[in-house]
Amino acid sequence: MGLVPRSDFPLLAKHPELVYLDSAATSQKPRVVVDAIRAYYDDANANPHRGAYRLSGLATEAYHNARAQVARFLGVADADTLIFTRGTTESLNLLATAWGRANVVAGDRIVVTRMEHHANFVPWQQLALAVGAEFCIAELTADGTALDLAHLASLINDRTKVVAFGHVSNALGVMNDVAAISALARKVGALVVCDGAQAVPHLSVGIDALGVDAYAFSGHKMLGPMGIGGLVVRRAILEKMPPYQFGGDMISLVGDERTTWNVIPHKFEAGTPNVEGAVGLGAAVGYLESVGMDAIHAHETALGRSAATALGELAGVQVLGPTSAQRSNGVVSFVVDGVHPHDLSQILDAQNICVRAGHHCAQPLMRKMGMPATTRASFYMYNSEADVVRLRDAVGAAQQRLGL
Repeated sequence: MGLVPRSDFPLLAKHPELVYLDSAATSQKPRVVVDAIRAYYDDANANPHRGAYRLSGLATEAYHNARAQVARFLGVADADTLIFTRGTTESLNLLATAWGRANVVAGDRIVVTRMEHHANFVPWQQLALAVGAEFCIAELTADGTALDLAHLASLINDRTKVVAFGHVSNALGVMNDVAAISALARKVGALVVCDGAQAVPHLSVGIDALGVDAYAFSGHKMLGPMGIGGLVVRRAILEKMPPYQFGGDMISLVGDERTTWNVIPHKFEAGTPNVEGAVGLGAAVGYLESVGMDAIHAHETALGRSAATALGELAGVQVLGPTSAQRSNGVVSFVVDGVHPHDLSQILDAQNICVRAGHHCAQPLMRKMGMPATTRASFYMYNSEADVVRLRDAVGAAQQRLGL
């Protein structure tokens, strides 16, 4: 059985035949999250920060309580440095646009890694193009099992203004050494940006202790609803950073010719906030804490290693990324000789197994590997060893059916 009962998750409880192995794309939602959102709408729905009436006060309180709860979960002591966004993509676009346009100029250098998904690649690429900066890509080791730290170090010099990298690769399951990368970037005073979309749902991150300047994540991958996520940035940087969008509570005083901005975090949260999303994310964090992040990480790592071993034992199946023993999470990408990943995904779907097939929003990585796509199975706390067996048997059956 899984680390937690399937009955905690309404969709999984309703569909006992389903093997859901696409949690890197989005996780299933526990009942406590659905209930929290419903309770907010039943008892506290109003526009926060705007009304002098009691209901608006309840909405404001719910929103701020959620921020404090999520910040504590992330190991962030200063909750005001957590900006609620729609997710990782908006977080990184916010940072690249607001901070980047104010601090990066022609001739500067921006460094990313080959394994980034598009949300942590394209915003920096576009910033470089807009201001005339140099855009550099740190490669993986020759065997594709890790980031080549020596190559990364060779790209970081006194012109480097940004080093952006993922905590965990969504396409390969590679976990990066945040401390080592941060140390390299700090030697030259570069902004250290970490994409935690595939880390926050699966391990205790402790952002304050990581040594990064900015950390982005998505709520829907960590049991929360879609449309909510966050960006944590050191206070000194946030206070100097210009706004990203205008309107709503991010404004302090509007004159005929000049406008002044609210304090953080409101300065970066234009418009009516996603209160129900924040409430749902707060409930998700509570559920994660009740299970325990160390237990979640250990469970997923065991399943990831088991799946990599089981799939790798099938003739004609190549498992990408770290070896089975090196794996430290539940993301397993693989290719099957003679079968396009999209076709394999459809065959598996017919057996009620949900996996991701495609380039995983990581086209520069796929191009480097000479592959158009892979099949990806990503495990979470509600998966079990039986799911690994179902996956292995289904892939083997697909090979037999196709005469491979």
